[in-house]
Amino acid sequence: MKITRVTAHLGADITGVDVSLANDSTIEAIRAAAIEHSVVMIRDQHQLGLDGLEAFTQRLGTPIDTPYVQPMADRPNVVRVVKEADERALNFGGGWHTDLSYLAAPPSFTLLYATDVPPYGGDTVWSNQVRAFQTLSAGMQQTLLAMRAVHSAGRPYGTGGVYDITQRGRTMTILPSPDAYAEQEHPVVTAHPVTGLPVLFLNSGYVTRFADWAAHESQPLLSYLFMQSQRESNVCRMRWTNGTLAIWDNRATQHNAIDDYAGFRRELFRTTVGGEIPVAYRG
Repeated sequence: MKITRVTAHLGADITGVDVSLANDSTIEAIRAAAIEHSVVMIRDQHQLGLDGLEAFTQRLGTPIDTPYVQPMADRPNVVRVVKEADERALNFGGGWHTDLSYLAAPPSFTLLYATDVPPYGGDTVWSNQVRAFQTLSAGMQQTLLAMRAVHSAGRPYGTGGVYDITQRGRTMTILPSPDAYAEQEHPVVTAHPVTGLPVLFLNSGYVTRFADWAAHESQPLLSYLFMQSQRESNVCRMRWTNGTLAIWDNRATQHNAIDDYAGFRRELFRTTVGGEIPVAYRG
């Protein structure tokens, strides 16, 4: 197994391994690489298939479903992420976000397995949220340590939300619900449960305001922090190829699926591993 860094601060390609045949020590090496590099792309997994994807996911932890998105009929923990060549609807996963941060216990890892990707376009971009916090001033860091933020799935998944009003012509089935407007508070700066490092746990997809602040009061600081989290020095861009399996650490990243492949089909399969209740970083 060979691990090759993509950028100085996150991202790695893994080659020379068949995850469907991996023993326990190889699985732990892959898990460690996903934590160290925040996201890994394991290339040439053409023989994996959906049975292999589910089996590998279970070896990383407990699979969980994705609220408000219809899974495959015979695989309740697998989401088929597809956009047909003639679709004009917004792509799924576009816009910066951390998967399911609106849950009380957001996921630890997400896995995405590519089976049909465009000849160009359709890349995904990840951002390192440990570095996003580390590159803030000491004064800003201290201010944020005492703060909490409100997360909600309402904006994208609520009735009348983004996916609801753009549903027409979409191959994937989104399930808008008034339940999506429920709110969940998390610390603004969390302690990574494995490394102990501080993480800037905010994202523009699901964070609506700071706890005990009005939305209009929160917006200027949130806008600055979102910009900070997406700085080029904190980001890597990964090119998909058929048979690539990506694994990323939701506890330390944001990501954004770039919607620049009109006229081409793109199909991937996603699973999600359950995680922990976020804990505030105390220094």
